[in-house]
Order: sequence, then structure tokens, then C-alpha cells
Amino acid sequence: MRLNKFIAAAGTCSRRDADKLIKAGKVTVNEIAAVMGMEISPSDVVTVGGKKLSQQEEKIVLAFYKPIGVTCTEKDRFAKKIVKDVLHYPVRLTYSGRLDKDSEGLLLMTNDGDLISKMMGGAEGNEKEYEVKVDKEITADMIAKLSGGIYLPELKIKTKPCRIKQLGKYTFTIILTQGVNRQIRRMCEVCGYRVKKLKRTRIINIGLANLKPGEHRRILHDELKALYQSVGMGHNLAGKVSLCQPQHIVK
Repeated sequence: MRLNKFIAAAGTCSRRDADKLIKAGKVTVNEIAAVMGMEISPSDVVTVGGKKLSQQEEKIVLAFYKPIGVTCTEKDRFAKKIVKDVLHYPVRLTYSGRLDKDSEGLLLMTNDGDLISKMMGGAEGNEKEYEVKVDKEITADMIAKLSGGIYLPELKIKTKPCRIKQLGKYTFTIILTQGVNRQIRRMCEVCGYRVKKLKRTRIINIGLANLKPGEHRRILHDELKALYQSVGMGHNLAGKVSLCQPQHIVK
């Protein structure tokens, strides 16, 4: 198995972040500094930051309602509150797809690095749905511009077409299939609007349901099967995830 895949499978981080750890010299294999692209065998001893890793057998996926004011980061001395300060779970989990500090809503948390890579891949076209409130009345022209894709001068890219439904004078839902930093806020700014409230309500087939800020629920049963199948990982379910434990919301 490739080293970065093993690190991700252990629930430490995504494959991309595993590569960063390897480059930074924080990973060893059999007490020797690891190198990019190396393969390992079941008998090899892998450590990250001096901690020995073992591959997780059971894969866990949680839906977590990130409150406003919580920063999506593993460690940041300038952040007043990060995800692990709010979400307490006995297994180390990593989020797939950030939400900025001023936004709220759904984060998917998991120890399955392969699932994270599939969900975050821009080419996969995975849907993410948001509820948005802006500072002035929405117009048909604004909806048309957002739907067709917006050129973001700061990033020098044009966003992909998206689906928008107006809910009220100042509110709408938007479904994106790409992940660009502060994308919705940037798109609205180009159209002359400022986002006052932003909440992510769905990722692929997983919704917030009845969760309140700071609460989480474990994804199981058909909902979990559909998630894995939607990213082409249905074969990964056998023996690795639990489909029959009781589901409940935890504060």
C-alpha cells in the first residue's frame, strides 16, 4: 500500500495532507525518514510525529453541525475555537470540506481518508447545498449571473454553473459542485451583494436533518450506503463500516 494511503486509512488526515507531512519530515517507516511515493508492507512500522499508526478497521462517518465562530483547522493558536473544542468523539476524525469561521452548517467528519479524497475531488462533481441571506433585495439578474458562473478576479477563475432557488426577498439556496475558498461570498461580492448568513445544509445525500449547532449524528444504514456508492466506493463497505447500530443525535 502507498504510504500516504496508509496514513489516510489510519484516520490521521487526507492523502494530500499526508503528503505534506511526509515532505515535512514528520513521517518515519521503520525509524527511517519516509519519502514521497514509497510503498509499505503490513509488517512496516509507521509513525507520524513520533506516534505509531495502525490502520482503522471500522470506518466512521458523522454529520456535524458546525456553529458560527468555530474555525476548521487541526491546530491554530490564533483561533479562539476549533472543531475539536466542540465535537468530542472517542475516535480521531477529519472533516471533508471546510466552512469558514463566519459560516455554519454541515461538516462530514470521518476516519476514512479515501472517502475524504473522493468527496473533496473537484472533478467528482459532488453536490453541496447552502442557504444564503444577503444584504439587499435579490434580483432576477443577480440569480442569472450566479447560476451561469462568475469570474472571480482575486482567484482568476470562473466558477462552474450552479443551481439557485430564491426563497425570499433576501434569501436563496445554491447548489455547488466545486470547492473554492469562500466561493459563495466571493460570487455575491462580484454581483454587488454581501452575505449576511451562510449555512451548508447538504453534502451529496447527507443533510443536517434535525441537528442543532454543536450536535452530531452518526451516518448509518441506507444513508451511509448511498454516500459510499455516490462516490464510487460501494465496494469499500464490506467489513469496514457498521450499518446496523442505532442512530441518535449527540450534543
